[in-house]
Amino acid sequence: MIQVVSSAWALLLGMCLLMVGNGMQGTLLGIRGGIEGFSTFQMSIVMSAYFVGFLGGSRMAPGMIRRVGHVRVFAALASLISAVMILYPTFPNTIVWSIGRVLIGFCFSAVYVTAESWLNNAATNENRGQALSAYMIVQTLGIVIAQALLLTADPSGFVLFVIPSVLVSIAVTPILLSISPTPPFGTTKPMSLSTLMETSPLGCVGMFLLGGVFSAQFGMAAVYGAEAGLSVAQISLFVAAFFVGSVILQYPIGWISDRMDRRSLIVITALIGGAGSMVGMMLGHIFPILLATAFVVGGMSNPLYSLIMAHTNDFLEHEDMAAASGGMLFINGLGAVLGPVITGWMMGTALGPGGFYLFTAVLFAALAGYASYRKTQRAAVPVENTGNYVPIYPSATAVAVEIAQEYAIETEQEAAEEAAQESAEANKNAPDSDNYVADDIKRD
Repeated sequence: MIQVVSSAWALLLGMCLLMVGNGMQGTLLGIRGGIEGFSTFQMSIVMSAYFVGFLGGSRMAPGMIRRVGHVRVFAALASLISAVMILYPTFPNTIVWSIGRVLIGFCFSAVYVTAESWLNNAATNENRGQALSAYMIVQTLGIVIAQALLLTADPSGFVLFVIPSVLVSIAVTPILLSISPTPPFGTTKPMSLSTLMETSPLGCVGMFLLGGVFSAQFGMAAVYGAEAGLSVAQISLFVAAFFVGSVILQYPIGWISDRMDRRSLIVITALIGGAGSMVGMMLGHIFPILLATAFVVGGMSNPLYSLIMAHTNDFLEHEDMAAASGGMLFINGLGAVLGPVITGWMMGTALGPGGFYLFTAVLFAALAGYASYRKTQRAAVPVENTGNYVPIYPSATAVAVEIAQEYAIETEQEAAEEAAQESAEANKNAPDSDNYVADDIKRD
């Protein structure tokens, strides 16, 4: 990890600053929307617009990079992000905000693709897993820091919009000045959705449902806090709890997943997430319990994303994994677009803020139920034949997913080679059974 940080510190620092900007604008808009008097449904449209842009950017970014190169794409889109953040308080209008969110979602998607390409180019076979872990930690750290920065000024003013704009502008500097080699860029044609559904029905359904869960967390948590009457400090802690839980529980769940039927673990994890959501809906008025439920829901939903991806890969040949990742991310994006809209509609009914947690509870329950059903339709893959679990965030693009898959394949092959070598040495050192038989005959 030290080697990764020392060789890619500029990229990781830049990505951390970008995530601070992204985390601030997402939460800040939820708070500011309440101040401006926007309805819950209006804010759900604004929040959903980010995922529309992100989905479009993930499809168009590769072509942009091939045409004009990494550097120009990265610099141009980071500048556009910075500009849009300043426009939010200038034009407090849901239509303007929705357009801005589409642009920011598009830009961040392309920026992630560019940064992850650089990260993959900087990593080696020996440290690819550590590089991906460092990237994931930096993303989470940036979002958590963003929540703390929300306490530095009045959300009804301009200052909190200026801070992320400046940070995004600064983020470009270390990356563009220190990363000299431009990595080669190539993309794999996505696998058709029908083929993907035939290969892993649970993977497709799970990705769609988790898209709704993640977008509700990332897009509507601050709106929930504003509707529930939480203070700015409480909203910041509430949003941060989702991401802290995702980091702390990611690795224990990953360790377990490599040692049991992943479908069973998906059922257990989804049920825990659903139970946490129900507790949040019923006892969310008690703030410590609200934080605990956010920790649990975030801690279950993010590892579930990696679990679903690992489960799908268990039914794919190595050469098909890259193609499948594009289709999986597209399905996840569709769920993410719908998530905030449905959440906003539920919160706008008699359910009130509790509709936020009811929505995630229903999705978790649906995932647990479908995973249980799939266990009756197909035999489990033997644990020794499953691929390794690699942590991936729902905000990752196809580039990061392919990095994770490459790392999983490499570690799986290394483990197989080590096992074969140990078996060969054991056979070499084992006594010759024929000689034992001959000795027994002589003694007789």
